[in-house]
Amino acid sequence: MPLKKSQEPTLPGHLNQGAMLNLLGYHLAQASIPTDSVFKKYINEPFQLNKLEFTILMLIQANENLTPKRLATALNIPGSNLTILLDRLEEKALLLRARSAEDRRVQDVSLSSKGKTLAKKLLKSSDLMEDNILKHITIAEKQMLFELLRKISQHRKI
Repeated sequence: MPLKKSQEPTLPGHLNQGAMLNLLGYHLAQASIPTDSVFKKYINEPFQLNKLEFTILMLIQANENLTPKRLATALNIPGSNLTILLDRLEEKALLLRARSAEDRRVQDVSLSSKGKTLAKKLLKSSDLMEDNILKHITIAEKQMLFELLRKISQHRKI
């Protein structure tokens, strides 16, 4: 349902947003402006990690016996790009790659002790980050937002 003129949110620049108000991509792009800024403050600057590196570390922390293939599929990135990212995190001594005990053809990815320590700090910092960015919405609105975004993301092509 299109927004009425009186319902249009005011953004810096006071531009008429026209048809853009009814496009999901536009709203995601607008929402990324404050979220990018908060990410930079809580994760990027203090820990020197970009969004993808942060995501990789958090996914490795949350999953045992994680393979690069499963990680690449989850992130929807080519394996060759993931290899570059894993190399960078391994150079920082944050992760380990080892042959699987069950299948020697498969490589498992796990956090090093330094990576585990960092992951704990990242979890605390990400809680503060989320509190900062979501302070303007209610718990129910947050749950609804996350549920709707999950519904959209579940229908991606892999």
